Amino acid sequence: MNDPVISVIMGTYNPDISKLKSAVDSIIKQTEKSWEMIIYDDGSTEAVSENIREICAYDDRLIYCKGETNKGLAHCLNEAFKLSKGRFIARMDDDDESLAKRFEIEREFLENNPEYGWVGCIADLFDNTGVWGRAQRAEKPEASDFLPSSPFIHPSVMFRREVLEECNGYREDKLTARCEDYELFMRLYSLGKKGFNIQTVLFKYREDSKKLKRSMKYCANEMKIRRQGFKKLGIYNLKNGFYVVKPILVGLISKFPVLAQKIRTGTEKGDHIVKSEQ
Repeated sequence: MNDPVISVIMGTYNPDISKLKSAVDSIIKQTEKSWEMIIYDDGSTEAVSENIREICAYDDRLIYCKGETNKGLAHCLNEAFKLSKGRFIARMDDDDESLAKRFEIEREFLENNPEYGWVGCIADLFDNTGVWGRAQRAEKPEASDFLPSSPFIHPSVMFRREVLEECNGYREDKLTARCEDYELFMRLYSLGKKGFNIQTVLFKYREDSKKLKRSMKYCANEMKIRRQGFKKLGIYNLKNGFYVVKPILVGLISKFPVLAQKIRTGTEKGDHIVKSEQ
């Protein structure tokens, strides 16, 4: 059997099994059939792990592996990547959904545009009530697009394998917890790599429209990651100081979810377009 063209890497820890089933099902339904999906169980309870193993039995292309203790998403993705065989590495989270042509379209883009190291897309935002908005991203992000937030929707992205190999994958550090992707993309840009966002909805990104709670510890860590990343990108200056401290502001006003959402996602720059209530 030939190696798959695409390897999907997912980390999960005590997931909502119904959401995980939907996420996996959206991969099985892809029009692109040459893929494998590596699900790294990051120390879930044995009962939950058994449910994950049962899901992985649905299709021979689903590969289950488990770590003994919970070590975080960056560790999961690096371990899954080590087991992968594909030329392209696609991300997927355990509660999101990929539209059926996502892999086909992203693969074709990378094959036809060698100047880009990875490709993502825009996405519909949804929660248990359904689709409530849309996450917009710049088509060709530049360094300045990292100021409001990450210009890429991490679980929508497909990388060239060599890009992750060259940068040694995700940074495993307590400092990068909850912003592993942000740090990775800024690091890649500082190395001269570039990404692209297809301006078509190929992904459904789960995000609660009403609740937004952020631990001040993670907010403080993100502030440090922003400072480090902005310096590498040459955009760290007094003018952009607001964007460095923005995570702290979001943490302080998280009791006001609509306002916090706007500040966190950079709505003023069009990152999220929220549908009006009818």
